[in-house]
Amino acid sequence: MVKVDVKYTKLFINNEWVDAVSKKTFPTINPQDESIITHVAEGDKADIDIAVSAAVKAFHRYSEWRKLDASQRGRLLLKLADLIERDVEYLGQLETLDNGKPVANAIGEAGWSAQIIRYYAGKADKILGNTIPADGEVLSMTIKEPVGVCGQILPWNYPIPMFVWKIAPALAAGCTLVIKPAEQTPLTALALAALVKEAGFPPGVVNVVPGYGPTAGAALTNHPRVDKMAFTGSTEVGRIIMSGAPSVNLKRVTLELGGKSPLVIFNDADVDKAAEIAHRAAFSNAGQCCVAATRTYVQSGIYDAFIAKAAEIAKKRTVGNPYTDVQQGPQIDQEMFSKVMGYIKAGKEQGARCVAGGDRIGKVGFFIQPTVFADVKDDMKIAREEIFGPVQSILKFETFDEVVDRANDSNYGLGAGVITKDITVALAFVKHVRAGSVWVNTYEHVTPQTPFGGFRESGIGREMGEEGILQYLENKTVTISVPKQPTF
Repeated sequence: MVKVDVKYTKLFINNEWVDAVSKKTFPTINPQDESIITHVAEGDKADIDIAVSAAVKAFHRYSEWRKLDASQRGRLLLKLADLIERDVEYLGQLETLDNGKPVANAIGEAGWSAQIIRYYAGKADKILGNTIPADGEVLSMTIKEPVGVCGQILPWNYPIPMFVWKIAPALAAGCTLVIKPAEQTPLTALALAALVKEAGFPPGVVNVVPGYGPTAGAALTNHPRVDKMAFTGSTEVGRIIMSGAPSVNLKRVTLELGGKSPLVIFNDADVDKAAEIAHRAAFSNAGQCCVAATRTYVQSGIYDAFIAKAAEIAKKRTVGNPYTDVQQGPQIDQEMFSKVMGYIKAGKEQGARCVAGGDRIGKVGFFIQPTVFADVKDDMKIAREEIFGPVQSILKFETFDEVVDRANDSNYGLGAGVITKDITVALAFVKHVRAGSVWVNTYEHVTPQTPFGGFRESGIGREMGEEGILQYLENKTVTISVPKQPTF
């Protein structure tokens, strides 16, 4: 086991490390061996109130933060990106300790997060309004201003990137923040908070309050002085936030939620290449990915060959100690482990054919075999519900129209993919599938420049790209009387 120094376990409020008002702490668990890594300060309503007050003060029109030029906000973000790159190895190792993902992946995600910050640093002084040829003897224009104090609740599957996805556009826009990391993975959020302070962000601009959803999360969501909530996580919790947050003060809400994404593979595809793409699309991050392509639709002409190849790849996938050269570590915790194993059991009981995996690995830690089901039907539980684990469901189809209708027959609409050599077929699929991101002959290619989010129950709003910063801005219309014949 690699020894990783855990430096920060307290709440980060107003650029200070403080205990929770209650003095409570909670354990954060190593998913590899189920041991307690450390205990972290447990924030609740009292701490959220203090953090929000700090953010409100930092957003005051005469505060140090609000008086900064937009270009200076960009320079602070660039400094933060530099610090993340400086500490990329430590951040990756800490992420692996708390989350269980392979350390090479964690380090790569930390480095990628610095790129996202740099993208939004460049946006800070390019937030533009418009002049409008309004009727009448007036000059009209729009000004874009920061929405205000923002609450941000993070998921546990990509803790470093999700921290950055949330804070980078909000800070570029000029907002102040109160962040609640997932209770399963608080350690890297606190380490990143330390870098925020080191970069020179004024007190109160970024506050991080670990805690549980029903206490700290609910207090943040329902706080009357929070102007906007941003949440990434399950659709079930998204509904709770959507029903609670706007009812308090009509705060703005963006939600990036669950998915049950289809990947459609046509007869003309190269089976070996298609199977590799589909494998990565389903099993990346141990299947703990909101946009995972867990519904793999394969046209009948290559169906049997594809199943054989998919099973072969899954059986070769290396699972184990995430500090070694493996492709997959453990699931995040006991709850998710049990949930995934329950879906695997349901797949077998409902008649799907398990051609790879189907069981746990070892007796300690939350390790699950990469599992592939063939002959899956659309009404099976594993084809309808988000599993969030290393399970691929393969379904057969015959025609284009049939598969598009089946792909769209879901409450979700986060991602979709198509593999074919026929550009006409690919573009027709892109046109007709209902999803926020559609990939052609690749999957889950997400960049700082491209907006990400979903249709239907997969969310509201977009993160990343130009759309990402617009979610943190209000539009102010200014109209000035300008007589056509002024007197001097």
